[in-house]
Amino acid sequence: MGLDEEGTLRALKRARAEVVDREIAEYHGRIVKTTGDGMLVEFPSVVDALRCAVDVQECMAERSDDVPAERRLQFRVGINLGDVIVDGDDIFGDGVNVASRLEGLAEPGGICVSQAVWEQVRGRTSVQFEDQGELSVKNIERPIRAYRVVLEPSRSAEGRAQPASEEASVPAPKSIAVLPFANMSSDPENEFFSDGVSEELINLLTKLPQLRVSSRTSSFSFKGKNLNVRTIAKELGVKNVLEGSVRRAGKRIRLTAQLIDTDSDFHLWSETYDRELDDIFAVQDEIAHHIVDALEITLSPKQERVIQKAQTSDVEAYDYYLRGRKFFYEERGGGVWLAQEMFSRAIEVDPEYALAHAGLADASAYRYMWFEKDEAHLERADAASKRALELDPELAEAHAARGHVLALQKRYEEAEREFETAIRLDPTLYEAYYFYARAALSQGKFEKSAEMFERASAVRPEDYQAAQLVIQVYGSLGREEKAREANQRALHLIERHIALNPDDQRALVFGAVTLMRAGEMERALELANRAFGLGPNNPSVLYNLACFYSLAGDVEKSLECLEKSANVGAASREWVDHDSDFDPIRDDPRFQALVGRL
Repeated sequence: MGLDEEGTLRALKRARAEVVDREIAEYHGRIVKTTGDGMLVEFPSVVDALRCAVDVQECMAERSDDVPAERRLQFRVGINLGDVIVDGDDIFGDGVNVASRLEGLAEPGGICVSQAVWEQVRGRTSVQFEDQGELSVKNIERPIRAYRVVLEPSRSAEGRAQPASEEASVPAPKSIAVLPFANMSSDPENEFFSDGVSEELINLLTKLPQLRVSSRTSSFSFKGKNLNVRTIAKELGVKNVLEGSVRRAGKRIRLTAQLIDTDSDFHLWSETYDRELDDIFAVQDEIAHHIVDALEITLSPKQERVIQKAQTSDVEAYDYYLRGRKFFYEERGGGVWLAQEMFSRAIEVDPEYALAHAGLADASAYRYMWFEKDEAHLERADAASKRALELDPELAEAHAARGHVLALQKRYEEAEREFETAIRLDPTLYEAYYFYARAALSQGKFEKSAEMFERASAVRPEDYQAAQLVIQVYGSLGREEKAREANQRALHLIERHIALNPDDQRALVFGAVTLMRAGEMERALELANRAFGLGPNNPSVLYNLACFYSLAGDVEKSLECLEKSANVGAASREWVDHDSDFDPIRDDPRFQALVGRL
């Protein structure tokens, strides 16, 4: 700072944006607060905290290779595992104080951890430590035992020595895909149940930050396809695959499951369960624990509670809930209607089923947002989200649903608090980041929107929606290079998704916009026509086609699609005002008149 205050500040902001914040999102951390040039971050896993710190320091070392020593930007990191006091979104207590003192003990560019951290991570990573012994530090009554993390020395890009192994110094999180369980019942109607079992296992495992889980959308795209698990694993970028089947007859179920290491085709674990239908919750819990044991994952007490916690003990209510999720994922008008009905029936059977209330809030909000601008739907979403929180204040899905409803009501400050709470409770919950990003974009808060879309992408790397929407945000910020990079990344994801889901209308129209930005107009028009053919009355498709034709310079078609979408209330004034895709036609009097009616 003494040499160059402005330059140092620019370098710090750049390091935050390009390294620090990115890695924190990658490892599911939450920035509790910043203090000048420092920050306090909490993680759901101490291993993730260590991995994040190592990645940050190694990235910073590489960036500093050609920088003179006196201008080199370096960080110190302290990591502690301990109890904290939660006050709103802030945390206090000795656990925080010790972390702060460890940061002061770290050398520039280094990491210092407490004994509690060392005991938890040793044997679980290849990171090496040096024991610094017991040290007395300010405002901590007893000496603390500290360990220095041994980092690889910085090496320039030219002539950099290759590691002895292809593996990084910190191993990547273990990975798994849960394939849709086969319905072996005589009644094809029971397929929703077998799909639901798979989905619930995905949801359970996703809450473990030590494990990277392929999303439902990606895993279910292989349903009914006659491919071997090794091919599927390669497509999904995972090492392990869980597959199985469900046979349901009256009050009995037979469920088989097997976990496969696709590198070796070795069965890590398999089991057959012959149980009463009411035991389905216990079976899912057992399967999750068997997977954890087979992959040698150590759970914290909080993670144990997450896996074991069942939202309902009533199988009939659970049955309706699974049907509701199935219809909701169809993302069509009729699907949303049916989802509302199924969630409502689940609530009738078990009025204290918080997750069903959150589902009803999501479906009602989605119907209001895209299909019918009827205040009754928003009021229903509002009541359902409130009830979900009353029943379970610690349910992240309830806070995310509440945040979405508040954002639709333009109560943005309250919405942001709900999204932040959802992220704190479950840093792996994609919807919390995604709808937070949309709420920020509606307000013109482009920096926050870009951050949340990027964090949504980090939580669900194969998702194309957040990856594509962040392009227009970078466009609004004038970051053309970032927009081009994001467009290339999104195009890869969308093409892969369309290959597996050729009739996904939203993916097709997003793909059309992305291809056009990449200069591939012929292919872009082909996807746009396919999207329109599949959903000529779908308000979401029409809105995104309006964006496509605006960027393509076809004012007439853009206005036609936008007006059709607006007629059912799917185009909100706040979103259109901040959607950079409409910049090419924003000065057109007809566009201004149309927006004035929103």
